[in-house]
Amino acid sequence: MKTVTVDELKKKIDDNEDFQLVDVREAFEYETSNLNGVNIPLANILLEKDKVATDKPVVVHCRSGKRSAQAIKLLEGQGYTNLANLEGGILAWKDQFDPDMIVY
Repeated sequence: MKTVTVDELKKKIDDNEDFQLVDVREAFEYETSNLNGVNIPLANILLEKDKVATDKPVVVHCRSGKRSAQAIKLLEGQGYTNLANLEGGILAWKDQFDPDMIVY
């Protein structure tokens, strides 16, 4: 499974790279804090897979990296090859860039 560090993600954002960010946490977690990605909870990832881009890189994240890894495995089983997991999830983002971020 491909991975992306929070430093690499921040560079993608800062450089305005063409990629999609998918947050697989629950809606209430997303509402508490998010990185402006598309929110598709893990339980719905296959039902809403049409919302996940196939024509550009996709970074998938959750709180710590475990649910996003599960989501990637499910999507790769559907033929996706353009996915990367955010190492450490939003907790790593908070630690590295936004210590005041509230994370459920």
